[in-house]
Amino acid sequence: MLPSDMMFEDIANTFSSMEGITSRIQLTQLLAGLLKRTPADVIDKVVYMIQSKLGPDWKGIPELGVGDKLLVQAIALAYGKSEGDVQKLVDKLGDPGKVAEQLAQTGGHLKSNLLTFMGGGSSQLTVSRVFDSFMKIAYATGESSRDLKLKTLAGLLKDAKPIEARYIVRFVEGRLRLGIGDATILDALAVAYGGSSAVRDLIERAYNLRADLGEIAKIVATQGVEALKGLKPEVGTPIRPMLAERANDVKEILAKVGGKAYVEYKYDGERGQIHKDGDKIKIFSRRLEDITPMYPDIADGVREAIKAKKAIVEGEIVAIDPDTGELRPFQELMQRRRKYDIEKMMKEIPTRLFLFDIIMKDDEDLTTRPLPYRRKVLESILEPNDRVVMSNYIASSDPDEIMNFFLQAIADGAEGVMIKAIHDESVYRAGVRGWLWVKLKRDYRSEMSDTVDLVAVGAFYGKGKRGGKLGTLLLAAYDPNNDVFKTVCKVGSGFTDEDINNMYDLFKPYIIDHRHPRVVSNLDADVWFEPVKVAEVIGAELTLSPAHTCCMDAVRKGAGISIRFPRFIRWRDDKGPEDATTEQELLEMYKRQLKKIEEKPQPEGEA
Repeated sequence: MLPSDMMFEDIANTFSSMEGITSRIQLTQLLAGLLKRTPADVIDKVVYMIQSKLGPDWKGIPELGVGDKLLVQAIALAYGKSEGDVQKLVDKLGDPGKVAEQLAQTGGHLKSNLLTFMGGGSSQLTVSRVFDSFMKIAYATGESSRDLKLKTLAGLLKDAKPIEARYIVRFVEGRLRLGIGDATILDALAVAYGGSSAVRDLIERAYNLRADLGEIAKIVATQGVEALKGLKPEVGTPIRPMLAERANDVKEILAKVGGKAYVEYKYDGERGQIHKDGDKIKIFSRRLEDITPMYPDIADGVREAIKAKKAIVEGEIVAIDPDTGELRPFQELMQRRRKYDIEKMMKEIPTRLFLFDIIMKDDEDLTTRPLPYRRKVLESILEPNDRVVMSNYIASSDPDEIMNFFLQAIADGAEGVMIKAIHDESVYRAGVRGWLWVKLKRDYRSEMSDTVDLVAVGAFYGKGKRGGKLGTLLLAAYDPNNDVFKTVCKVGSGFTDEDINNMYDLFKPYIIDHRHPRVVSNLDADVWFEPVKVAEVIGAELTLSPAHTCCMDAVRKGAGISIRFPRFIRWRDDKGPEDATTEQELLEMYKRQLKKIEEKPQPEGEA
């Protein structure tokens, strides 16, 4: 064993001592002792093994790819037993690790030149040999990969002491059964290298800035805890994202964030942390997975839009309707997660990145700067294009203005709004949830359980392949008390290509050069119609909107009822405009469905 290495038995014995202990303090002390004994050259490998990983998730290291059957075969090969006998023991003990330990104790090792060639034969196991063997297993590919995995694992087990065999198998199985997480490892690092928990916050902040616990451990072991004070974000290494609280009272939120705030759309998409290094782009998900292959169009857009050599920015990736340019639901975006036909999916489900923060520009760490400064830097290096734009936001201290902005966000297809502090302490707190960012909950909504019949009163020209064609209709409900039609939503989804091609001819007899006097609308359509044609429509939910006039002020002052993500179903030629769904019917539907939602039990942790 090299002086810079350590015996795997030391790890195995520590793991064994930890089993059955429920006291976190005791677990931390045992772990701290192990880390203190670990040579700096291998402390990263030891930390990864404690995490039951081969490295941070974002590095994309392959799974070991050893299933239950292959694991049984490796144990059988290592100890000269039949697969049937090993399987019986596994069924009896319920723990393949215990089975390997028991067989190793009986001395049933198979003396094999083949196993020696594949890595067996050494009398002792070191951390490096075990870890490197796991990496070999993970990266084995091709026709002979199964055989290579089998013999490499069997070679380890052949040389393992009983206690080592238990944890080799459990690691491969993905079940160390230690009951510890990253928080306990951070505690242990603080005790091992700082002498107490006093430096815990410093170590955690470093981990939040560099989401690689093995790297953080190596810095601490080689340079000391003080070296973490100068740690900055690094392009290519993801940062644990800042998190938000949730509340539903605007005045309360404003009080918590300092009275005035940035209020921005909370888009219904996938949060992306984008790293730019010259022309090289990496996109990480909220969970720090590398999702760059799913969004080559966003990567191209960032190359053009971000005018800085190096940058780490954050935004929301949202599906866009290719024909209308409108926002689409998260469920549609997730189809982009497919590994195949990405080029096809890019055309069918184009995306747009709405940027809302910047973490690093060139070599400047922006996490310690307040949000207004960060936003100014972001806007200064951004040249928006079709794929990358700034998120929609306002600065406000007015609860009514914020609420109207919130309702408009919902009407535009967003989830709601984020209310963000802009005072001098509004820094970027990586990995931390707090009252610097607050998500405004959506109390004003109602799941839509039935279709409605609405009257087409106007239209808007489409985009993309619908350019120059009527691609989106403005629809209204009937108010029999005043004999008028009040707008409810714009609909551009659900139409076939044939529907769009025939749209102008369908409405040509009803086109007029001004809004019809029986139509009450706050929106200006590109083309106005006489209220004649009735369309059947379904949507995700009924919600409030300051943009539409149906049921204006009936639920909340300054807001009408609208439909989120409406979709055209068919024309109702059997119905006249006065037969359409009435304003009162929509109001009752909203209240009825809202009541059902309120009666549903809320999931634990909902805030």
